[in-house]
Amino acid sequence: MDHLVLASASPRRKEILQKLNIPFTTFSPNADETQPSGLAPSEIVTTLALRKANVASEHFPQAVIIGSDTIVVCDDLILGKPKNMNEAKLMLRKLSGNIHSVYTGVVIKHDAKIETFFEKTDVEFWELTETDIQHYIKSGEPFDKAGAYGIQGQGAFLVKSITGDYYSVVGLPISRLYRSLTKFGLTIPPN
Repeated sequence: MDHLVLASASPRRKEILQKLNIPFTTFSPNADETQPSGLAPSEIVTTLALRKANVASEHFPQAVIIGSDTIVVCDDLILGKPKNMNEAKLMLRKLSGNIHSVYTGVVIKHDAKIETFFEKTDVEFWELTETDIQHYIKSGEPFDKAGAYGIQGQGAFLVKSITGDYYSVVGLPISRLYRSLTKFGLTIPPN
């Protein structure tokens, strides 16, 4: 397989991809992350993932590129990354005691070949008290994550249950990604 590039600045996506034990480079694409209007959540994440992959492929034209994007949807409202403490509180209050959906879109691109997919995982939150919300906000975790929480960190205490792919909630559905990368010649080396 040709050189692999993860078109993402997310440390969580990098950690997940390292589980495949294959060499790769990370590249932070300066792509337009404006969410297109009038699209279904699955189309939004795959569109944004494609934008990231396209920018990365300009810099690494011979590489296999992975672009990814994640959004949180609760009651048909898309919850992005909170800009401040008040937005984080509002998002966590909205998620409290509710089930929301996390969509992660992935695009794999090499030359003219493109594979696109998304995963949808439903996440149920416990009923949160104001003390729960304040405590979590003080951790600092909510501010660089869609929906104002990270399931892989202290945000795990907010989650009652999930239905679907855990790694998709973190930001990269590794099992599905691996199966798709095999179509591009990926082989996982032994340790």
